[in-house]
Amino acid sequence: MRRRRLGRTGYEVSEIGFGAWGVGGAMWRGATDDEGREAVRRALDLGVDFFDTALAYGDGHSEVILAEVLDERGARDRVVVATKIPPMDYGWPGKASTRLARVFPLRHLVDSVEASLKNLRAEALAIEQLHVWNDAWLSDPTWPETREAMERLRREGKVLHWGVSVNDHAPETALRLLEDPLVETAQVIYNLFDRTPERALFPRARERDLGVIARVPFDEGTLTGAIRADTTFPSGDWRERYFRGTRRAEAARRSEALRGLLGEEARTLPELALRFCLSREEVSTVIPGMRRPAHVEANAAVSDGRALSKGLLEALAEHAWDKNWYSA
Repeated sequence: MRRRRLGRTGYEVSEIGFGAWGVGGAMWRGATDDEGREAVRRALDLGVDFFDTALAYGDGHSEVILAEVLDERGARDRVVVATKIPPMDYGWPGKASTRLARVFPLRHLVDSVEASLKNLRAEALAIEQLHVWNDAWLSDPTWPETREAMERLRREGKVLHWGVSVNDHAPETALRLLEDPLVETAQVIYNLFDRTPERALFPRARERDLGVIARVPFDEGTLTGAIRADTTFPSGDWRERYFRGTRRAEAARRSEALRGLLGEEARTLPELALRFCLSREEVSTVIPGMRRPAHVEANAAVSDGRALSKGLLEALAEHAWDKNWYSA
């Protein structure tokens, strides 16, 4: 497993990380806790040492599962776990019209950190991220109080580094926050369909030496070829909403169009998707969701140092897809 710098945090982490949303259950269906534990074990075996979770993933269940396996394996000292504070109103994406006091008030910030420390059985959180953001909140009168709470938690040693998870398909909503020296990492959707981080977020990351955590590299299954026009999801699975209307048919059409680019450089759609993300030096780690050991093995195998050619990258540029569905 190859490693990359996570910006100015001082961490070096596996370039393929572990996205642990699915391990939390709740909004994902079809995977068991035992499978999730085994996936974490297999990831550790293969050298994955960056794990991304959140307090909102199964109301802390994902954090608990991670802690169990890390303790079982005695692996705490050799991994970096990043978690997140949910918006108090559970509103995604972060909207300019919402008052910051409804999203990240001081008490909620502190209580969330304490809850994650308990779930993860940790004395300190390596990386704590705001799970949603909108730069309009920087003008909110309560922002100085919220920021001071973040500073205090760092001084107390409960949070070692702060980051932000950027609104889906809208990296421009966090560019001003990323100028703040307190914020050292940016988690953002980046895949060969959604290339919006290349416009301004990646340049900002280079300027500020930010760690970039690329999430949703498979576009929630589209870039694995799993989404067809007639795909159905288990009741309660959040993808029912994400792929509503004609989106399934469009996803299927676009993934099928990519198959003509497969070959020696990438033999499968998931391999192509991961190699695309790793082709950018700004990306510190890519965190595909991995609910089963087979997912882990396939994803980890891509970390072999082989880069996509200039010609293939140019061909992939023709497949960009405007995905800011939440703006409607």
